[in-house]
Amino acid sequence: MAKCPSPRPTLVLEKAAGAPKVLVAGVDEVGRGPLAGPVVAAAVILPGGRGRKTLAGAVADSKVLTAAARQALARDIRKSAMVGVGAACIGEIQRLNILYASLLAMRRALRALPVPAAHVLVDGNRLPADLECPGEAVVGGDAICASIAAASIVAKVTRDRIMTRLAPLYPGYGWERNVGYATREHCEALLKLGLTPHHRRGYARVAAVLAGEVPPADLFAEEEGVSEE
Repeated sequence: MAKCPSPRPTLVLEKAAGAPKVLVAGVDEVGRGPLAGPVVAAAVILPGGRGRKTLAGAVADSKVLTAAARQALARDIRKSAMVGVGAACIGEIQRLNILYASLLAMRRALRALPVPAAHVLVDGNRLPADLECPGEAVVGGDAICASIAAASIVAKVTRDRIMTRLAPLYPGYGWERNVGYATREHCEALLKLGLTPHHRRGYARVAAVLAGEVPPADLFAEEEGVSEE
């Protein structure tokens, strides 16, 4: 399991794997914590040349960026890098559990790349099964490795857009603001309006909300947090 020594995103692990001559993909997922919606993953192979250094100097862990900054960076990443996006739906989350659904979304993101990666850097402590190339799990990778940080940005922006588009179809839950996370607004709406087809019925926290055991929102705000402006 690899750990990058720098406290901010760099190209250290990509270079160690042979980039840019070797196509190294950073992979991250977003959406393990919310009460509703899919889990989304992205895979990013940074460009060569100046574009590589420019993106590496601009990206950061998606959690520390504003929504506007994430959206601008996601556009830049898609313009200059190779990007694949994958998701796992509610049914898959309920059937597999959120961990295995997240790993499935990662595999789909890798397969969606326009060219196959020759090496993979995955955020977290576990690699998806059946990788078609060597890979490393990087604990805290979205904060310290540039390609994983880029993947975290693309995944976050993609998932936020999915939830924002679902919001008008299911008014009252505030998904345009909380993108499915357990904010007080969302919890109160669950008590008042009940479940939608996009809620994670197998989540103990959903059952707790429906039982009237509404905990403070900060107990539920996990890795990605709610969408902020």
